[in-house]
Amino acid sequence: MITMVIKRAEKADLKQIFELQHLAYQSEAKLHDDFSIQPLTQTLEDIEREYEKGLFLKAADEGGRVIGSVRAYSEGNTAHIGKLIVRPEMQSRGIGTKLVGAIEREYPGMRFEIFTGYKSLRTIGLYEHLGYVRFKEQRISDKLSLVFLEKKV
Repeated sequence: MITMVIKRAEKADLKQIFELQHLAYQSEAKLHDDFSIQPLTQTLEDIEREYEKGLFLKAADEGGRVIGSVRAYSEGNTAHIGKLIVRPEMQSRGIGTKLVGAIEREYPGMRFEIFTGYKSLRTIGLYEHLGYVRFKEQRISDKLSLVFLEKKV
């Protein structure tokens, strides 16, 4: 059992989140054979600007190390959830599920939208397990299409 706490990330956490994002998205890049995906090209400054416009949550272990994160912003009646990340060695332990649940609670009564790469079958399966339904696919490049899922409450 993992001892962790989920709470709002602070600006001081962004460097750890940035480093974790680059680590966590390596498997996605390999899966799609595309290392130019936005989570890997995003800079710390980009993440700092994103932080100002939305909500970042972090999952931290008992030592305070960030082991997972998720972010969201609202637009109209939709909360756009993005960059659900968990340390690779900590995956499949319920951390992602808890992070999604925590971010959903921050936006009560809203429609949720989330996306991932079309080859990310484990991630798509997780989102579907959490009640998300596919509603569109968008081609990004010759190597990458994104699957968009939504959840209406």
